[in-house]
Amino acid sequence: MTPSRNLLLGLTCGVIAGAFWGGVFLAPKLLADFTPLQATAGRYLAYGLAAAVLLVPTGKSVLARMDGRDWRDLLLLSLLGNLIYYVGLAVAVQSAGVALASLVIGLLPVTITLVGAKPGEGTPLRRLIAPLALIVAGGVCINLDAFAAAGRAGAGRTLVGLAGALLALAVWTAYAVWNARRLAATPKFNSHEWSLLTGVATGLLSLIIVVPAFALGGKAHAADAWGLFWGVSFAVAIGASVIGNGLWNAASRLLPLSLSGQLIVFETVFALLYGFLHESRWPRPLESFAIVLMLAGVLWSARRYGAGQAELNTPL
Repeated sequence: MTPSRNLLLGLTCGVIAGAFWGGVFLAPKLLADFTPLQATAGRYLAYGLAAAVLLVPTGKSVLARMDGRDWRDLLLLSLLGNLIYYVGLAVAVQSAGVALASLVIGLLPVTITLVGAKPGEGTPLRRLIAPLALIVAGGVCINLDAFAAAGRAGAGRTLVGLAGALLALAVWTAYAVWNARRLAATPKFNSHEWSLLTGVATGLLSLIIVVPAFALGGKAHAADAWGLFWGVSFAVAIGASVIGNGLWNAASRLLPLSLSGQLIVFETVFALLYGFLHESRWPRPLESFAIVLMLAGVLWSARRYGAGQAELNTPL
């Protein structure tokens, strides 16, 4: 596959993954009557069940290729990138709102690029300073009033939400870098198989938190509330976890981390768009400008990466 085709396919996978992941920010709002731990347990129980069912046709072949190191890394990756991340995100959204959560977690493109970039791989960081600055500026513009709005909800809740968002930012940065490196070093599994194996590992881990989540916390709920809970849990599990994670794994294999990490900006963009639809309003001028800045930063990075690849492939 040619570098230009890799670039186009990788970008497409990253954008579509962002479209599925954007819905994750709405889920804690829709499940506001449930605790963050319950929302996490429900989502990843559903993810584990869906992944196990989808793995059945090829399960014997895939499991035969597994070894102890694979299971260890899958469990640790699942703990970081799924359970701990989603608890942090749910705490941030329910305590301080979508705006503050997206402000902090929206810095993922920058943190992943800075942490994961390796010398000689992809576009040099010095050429990405300006595009990354546009992404940061876009995140600031989206949330200029986020802290003021969160402050009105109470300083304590704001600090709890901020801590949850920072936790989510840290663990998903570590997950994204480690997962991309692991995929590159594990050709025996394709992106879809790795995503399903991650789902199975996550489902197994979620069993540990089921009892404390449902027996020791929260309140009683009516049947229709439980119907909404499991409906949202399975929708997020299949859309964001199965499909979104599979597409992200494909993008991670096709693109260097200096570029693929920035594609997470589409999660923020789609989260905002879904939020506007949920609130039945158009984006305000500053929000529209922010989205333009973020998209411009990613497209600028892609253009610089494409130009660099063209230079490498130009005959002397």
